Parts: sequence; structure tokens; C-alpha cells
Amino acid sequence: MEIDDVNTITVLGAGSMGHGIAEVAALAGFEVRLRDIEAEFVQDGYEQIEWSLGKLVEQGQIERAAADATLDRISTHVDLAEAVADADVVVEAVPEKMAIKREVYAELEAAAPERTIFATNTSSLSITELADVTERPAQFCGMHFFNPPVRMDLVEVIAGAETDTETLDLIADLAVAMEKTPVRVHKDSPGFIVNRVLVPLMNEAAWLVESGAATVEEVDSTTKYSLGLPMGSFEIADQVGIDVGYHVLEYLHEELGDAYRPCPLLEAKVEAGDLGKKTGAGFYDYDGGDGAQVPSDQTRDDVAERLLAVLANEVAALVAGDVADLDAIDTAVKLGGRWSDGPAKMIDDAGVADLLATLDELHEETGEDRYDAEPYLRDLAASGAGFHGAAGDGAADDTDGGYDYDDITVEIRDRVGHIMLDRPHRMNTVTGDLLAELSDAVGRCEADEEVRAILLTGTGDRAFSAGADLQAMAGGVGDVNRVAELSRRGQEAAGRLETCEIPVVAGIDGYCLGGGMELTMGADLRIASERSEFGQPEHDLGILPGWGGTVRLPRIVGMGRAKEIIFTADRYDAETMAEYGFVNEVTPNDEFDERAFELAKQLAGGPPIAQRYTKRAMHRGWDDVDAGLDVEAQSFGLVFDTEDMMTGMAAFMSDEEAEFEGK
Repeated sequence: MEIDDVNTITVLGAGSMGHGIAEVAALAGFEVRLRDIEAEFVQDGYEQIEWSLGKLVEQGQIERAAADATLDRISTHVDLAEAVADADVVVEAVPEKMAIKREVYAELEAAAPERTIFATNTSSLSITELADVTERPAQFCGMHFFNPPVRMDLVEVIAGAETDTETLDLIADLAVAMEKTPVRVHKDSPGFIVNRVLVPLMNEAAWLVESGAATVEEVDSTTKYSLGLPMGSFEIADQVGIDVGYHVLEYLHEELGDAYRPCPLLEAKVEAGDLGKKTGAGFYDYDGGDGAQVPSDQTRDDVAERLLAVLANEVAALVAGDVADLDAIDTAVKLGGRWSDGPAKMIDDAGVADLLATLDELHEETGEDRYDAEPYLRDLAASGAGFHGAAGDGAADDTDGGYDYDDITVEIRDRVGHIMLDRPHRMNTVTGDLLAELSDAVGRCEADEEVRAILLTGTGDRAFSAGADLQAMAGGVGDVNRVAELSRRGQEAAGRLETCEIPVVAGIDGYCLGGGMELTMGADLRIASERSEFGQPEHDLGILPGWGGTVRLPRIVGMGRAKEIIFTADRYDAETMAEYGFVNEVTPNDEFDERAFELAKQLAGGPPIAQRYTKRAMHRGWDDVDAGLDVEAQSFGLVFDTEDMMTGMAAFMSDEEAEFEGK
């Protein structure tokens, strides 16, 4: 079966995951059968879909007609045979209990057409064991969505022992059709990728507190403000539900051994019914207290090292066991865990050898299996390399012409160096590493004889860049010198675009906020899609633009408009920013990519020497009119002694297109 053959999808289970999956499938244009064991359950799920679609309409993400059409594609069922009679794919999202799921599949096997593909939304249970209940293990795989499915981009596509490649390809294509990012899990291993990484990390956080090595506040402060994760370890346990992580640990312990033995601290919380936010209390108090108030000033290097050491061991086990490759692990954890960086990069930055030494020390002290280092990790440490084969410092190497980066992508085509901010999982928010890579890439493009103009865009269609990645930069809180240095790095990156001797076009599609907007101020021209949204929200955060916005913005739009934009911290559409003189051109959304490249290509065909001297004269005159005029006069004289001038004159006289060579 190919993706074009899929018309009808049945979702079994109308709970929070089930109705979310049904909504996503219907939004993608599929006919959806939503089924549960009681009419009340199905109706509740349908109403939740109706409410969610209404919110999407309110937020301007879809039109009312699209919401109505989506609802029309969903039918509700209690009778299983009726629900699956014409199903091409069945996605099962019933409670996460092996016995319940096995019973469902026994009934489903008897009711579903022979062609139907079965996909389970389990977060950790064995795909192979579930498939064994059916007579179609080749047509059975995991399709693990993340909660809430309508918001979360990740889908883990998991192979069972007998799953056909064609089945995995189809389910991956189905995820793409639903506008999700599929990540392949090659082997049916407990926890798959995300839970296998995140749950043991939560367990280790609990062991730190259980053993008296650290407090809850110290662990969460370190996790959030030193490691730069979106929430503290205990904060996220409360958010998700302590019982959820605990039950995954129980399963990992049963399947993988004592290295995953749940910490007694977690067990005590579950037994007491203190499961986190949903019960009013967990590691923090949500009824009478202020909830999770994670301090920013209690970070500890030894706690960070211990957590990273356990993380390194888990990643090594996944890679060595051929469960998933590094790119899949990094993508899955960034999307599923909302991490700013992938775990492999964090481990490489910390140093594999140092983390291995920490594991060995802990194993010697405690004898605990969870500190028994994976042989693959030892091999990496012995080789002196990290997971990515280098120190992981974010610098480019010499492959692919030197354009090999972690957080940006560079393509050279038709004399245009197309630099893309490539962190779509974080709406292309900017980190210190990205700034360094951007500056390096601009320099390489400038020195590359094949490049005559630069186009700067963001990947995806949601954002050029939503600004600085505050999560990744959270470790600077309270460190004035560190924050000031980050400001200088942002200023230098925008300045590198501004002083680049070849033309630079910023192609803006989606959100262009804060530091992202400041980067575009270094470009020569700015083109935006109609859906783009601009703003400098720093004053809403109690800070100010720090990457050159207070200086460059007034020069582009005038002092009055700049003060309006910065002081109000409002959002502005593309047409308004064009009226203000910030945007040079606004294009229809569906024409943006082609038009942005066309503009950069047009500039790439211009006279390189004249362009270079023009930028110098204009920028010099920005600071000092007389000095600028002097540069202009000298440059005017110099360009008259170039082959480009003769080429341009000849083309003008013959009414032909000039082919400038920069000579």
C-alpha cells in the first residue's frame, strides 16, 4: 500500500491521545472513524476535537470553513466492526496496559480487512509482543505521537521484529501527510528513543535527592539553568505526572534489568497519590503553594556532570544496540522533549572522556548497574572523539566546501549562498553556537568565488526566527559579564551581515521577532511573506534589544518608528513594516521561496566590485557624511578602471544583459 491509497483511518480510543490523533488525521484530509467502547467516551472525544478546532480558528491558524470540513470528515463509533470495515490504517490509542491492548488487537484482527495496517500509539510497550496477537505482524508497527498531537511535531515510527519496510515507509509517509516529523526506531526496544532518554534522566534526578547528594531545588536549578533544558527534572515530572514516568521505569526495569530500578522517592510519591500538578501536589505544591518556582542560582557542576554521564550512557546504548542513529536520537529528543540541543551535542560539549570517568567513579562508589558504562562509550572516549566524531564545539569542518554546521544549513546555487537558520523544532531561535556558525558561514560565502550574493532564511514556514533561545541561554541569568558577551556576539553576527562585501538579502517567512529581527537589520534588503509577523518584544521581558536593534532600527525606520516598535513591544504585520520602510517587498505566501531566491539571484548577477564599494561608501556615510562622500569619490574613480565597467557599458550600448566577472 502507498500513501496515495490511504483514504480512511480508524482511531481506537477517544481519550486525550486518541481524539488528538483523530483531529490531526482529519485536518490532513483523511476520513476518520473515531471509536471507543462507550458512546459517552466517543462523544467527549468528538467535543474535544470541536473545541480544539475552534481554538485554531480563533488563533488564525485555520479558516472556519476548514474547521467545519475537518469535523465533517470525522464519524463516531462504538461498534468495532463498523469502525474498521473500510479502514486502510488503524491507529490504536487505548490505555497503556499490555493486557488491554492485546485484547483489543485480538478483536481487531477478526474485524479488520486483510489489507489494513495496524499502528499502535504505545509510548514504550513491545511492538513485537502486540503484533504477535495478530496474523499480520508484517503490517504492524508503532506510531507514537506526543501529547498534544495537534501541537507536537514528533512521531516515532517503530519496527517490530517482523515489520515490513513497506509498512514503516507508509506510516512515515502518513506522518508527513499529517505535517509531523517521523523518526525511525529500527529496533523494538523498551522506551524507544524519547522515553529511553528522558525517563532514566528523571530517575537519576530522583536518586540524587534520595541519596542526599543534592536537593530538589539544586537539581532543577541545574537542569533548567545550567543544562538549558525547558524545565527542571522534578518540574517536568510534576507536569507530566510522576506516575507516568514511574510506570515507564517499571517496564524498563522489568525488560532491561536493575539499571532502570525506579528510585524509592518516585515510588513513595506514587503510593501517596502525590502525582504532580494533576493531583495538586508532587515535588511542588500546586494547591496552597506557588507551584514550581525553580531557583536560578542553585546550579551545581557536579550535578550537571552526573546527569550528563547517565545521558551519555543511554545514548551510547541506543546507538550501539542499533535502536536508532544519532540524527534520529537528536531529532526525537529535540522535538519530543523540547530540548534546545540534541543530547549528542550536549555530551560532546561536556566531553565523553570526562563523563565516562564520572560513570566509573559512581560505579565504584555505589556498585549500581545504572553506572556501568556501555562498551561503545568507552570506545568513543578511547578514540578521543565525541558522538559526532569531533569535539562538538559547533565549528564547521572542511567537508562540503566548509559548509557543514549543526544549527544552520548552507546551499550554493546560481551564485547565491543560501544560509538557512535550521532549528525548526525551536522556531529557528538563536543560540550562541548558531551565532558563531552564522558569522563563519558569511565569511566563507564572502570568500567563495562561486558566491556573489547571500540569501538568509529560516527553515520551515512558521518562523524566520522567533528570537534568542532564552532556554539555551538561561545559564547566563545573574552573570552580567556572560550576558554582555552574548550581546556582543549577537551584535557581531548582525554586523558581519552588514559589512559583508557581497549583497545580503533576508528572506522572512513567519515570525521575525527579537534577536531574529535584529539579525535581519544587517541585511541589505528584506523581503517578507504576507503571513510574516515582526516585533521587538524585549520590553515585555524587562530587557532591551541587545544585538544592535537600538542602533540599527532607528537608522532603517527612523527614530520615532523605532521607539514605537521597541517601547510598545507590539507585533506588526509585513505590510505595516513595508510602510515603515523596514521591508522592501511583501510577497504572497505561496510565492515567497521562489521570489526570495530570485531577488538574491538578481543581486548575484550585479557588478561585484561596484557593489562592494557602494556598500562601503553607504556605511561610511552613515556615521560621517563627509567621510562617506570621500569614500564614494575614491570608489567612483576606482570602478572606472575595471573590466566590469567596460562590460556594463558594452551591454548598455547593445541593449544586452551584462555578465559581470568581478574584474
